[in-house]
Amino acid sequence: MSESKFGSDDGLEIDIDTLIRENAQAVADYELQDSDESNNQDLQDRQALRRVNGLSTELQDVSDAEYRQLRLEKVVLVGVWTEGTSKDADNSLKELAALAETAGSQVMDALIQRRDKPDPATFIGSGKVTEVRQAVVATGADTVICDGELSPAQLRTLEQKVKVKVVDRTALILDIFAQHAKSREGKAQVELAQMSYMLPRLRGWGESLSRQSGGTGGIGGRGPGETKIETDRRRINDKMSKLRREIKEMKISRDIKRNERRKNNIPSVAIAGYTNAGKSSLLNRLTGADVLVENALFATLDPTVRKTQSHDGRVYTFVDTVGFVRHLPHQLVEAFKSTLEEVSQSDLIVHVVDGSHPDPMEQIRAVRQVINEIGGGEILEIIAINKADIAAPEVLMELLRTESNAYAISARTGYGVPTLVKAIESALPKPNVEINAVIPFSRGDLVSAVHETGEIISEEYLPEGTKIHAMVGGALARKIELL
Repeated sequence: MSESKFGSDDGLEIDIDTLIRENAQAVADYELQDSDESNNQDLQDRQALRRVNGLSTELQDVSDAEYRQLRLEKVVLVGVWTEGTSKDADNSLKELAALAETAGSQVMDALIQRRDKPDPATFIGSGKVTEVRQAVVATGADTVICDGELSPAQLRTLEQKVKVKVVDRTALILDIFAQHAKSREGKAQVELAQMSYMLPRLRGWGESLSRQSGGTGGIGGRGPGETKIETDRRRINDKMSKLRREIKEMKISRDIKRNERRKNNIPSVAIAGYTNAGKSSLLNRLTGADVLVENALFATLDPTVRKTQSHDGRVYTFVDTVGFVRHLPHQLVEAFKSTLEEVSQSDLIVHVVDGSHPDPMEQIRAVRQVINEIGGGEILEIIAINKADIAAPEVLMELLRTESNAYAISARTGYGVPTLVKAIESALPKPNVEINAVIPFSRGDLVSAVHETGEIISEEYLPEGTKIHAMVGGALARKIELL
């Protein structure tokens, strides 16, 4: 393929046959090594903790749900189609199935109901509730997962009717995040999000959470006191306050590192995109980083920063970020603000799109919505359409024509990556201060900084030092002026 960009505004016609031929050649040239067994230690550890099949948790008494450990084993999916086309509804349920499988469950059945709006009592209509119960009994499922965020009343009522544990989309995503969080900051962020979700949904077994803790007699025990549920709410609020303080302290460290990079005029490129689009694979391909790669949603949560060099010697960084998803729970957006800031404060966003997905345009819209919410809407964006080796050619053509700054790539085979790298390097912010100075040999650190972060126009070695003519950042220019 030529170096010309697909979908450019210069009227370039895209040859579908050429694209198919080059994609096929890239796949043929690529030797997949140990595809079933990865050398990544994190992936091996995660695969060693697979949940055991056959651990049934079906309820004989619905009240047991309050004290039962959540085990997502055999599940039935339930969705409500309120807007869009039937294809949109099917894609949403397919994504829910992928989320459920990532959480360690086996999808047994799925049901969709067409409604103007969800039922305020049970999310789905009474007739569909009966169908769900029949599906649960027929398949031996122990959990029902609803494609939406249910109110506490809806969760409680639906659970009473279907006689098994009911989980909504938000709780499912939080469960995945809890499994995959590794760093101290990531674990704290997930715990904060879970508690924010849990607080309005506190329930107990019978009267256990409505008992008065006071009034039991004895000195200091008389009076109405507070109920058990009030005690739990107070403890959760205290814990959330503590977690916010801890995350704030950890954010300071992240800010210091980011400000240090900015001080040294090191551009930052954020790799953002839908979950499982191939962001970590692309980072590994670009920098040689050994970041965990798994065909699962939200495989990596913790941001990874890797330094690299452009062809002209300039240093810049790639940041791998947490994946986005449609209807990302607001608790997570709030908790992961410090992580998502890596996107909002970057100089360039490489938006990775799964070209093999049934509806990649919807993925693009969902990601852009989240980026706008975190204040990154004005940052320059490059679209990287990943998995071009398995994507339908007509889908690739449509994306390349629709998005003016898009490139077809395959992080797995390396197809199109060199062209993408050239586009990234050309889009990096340029140093804007011209210097023409003689730097003493004793200040080799400044010469090295000019080489790393600036653009050399000319360089000459004199008896008194290095005469250098270059374009650099403002902070470095001031240091050189003070010599």
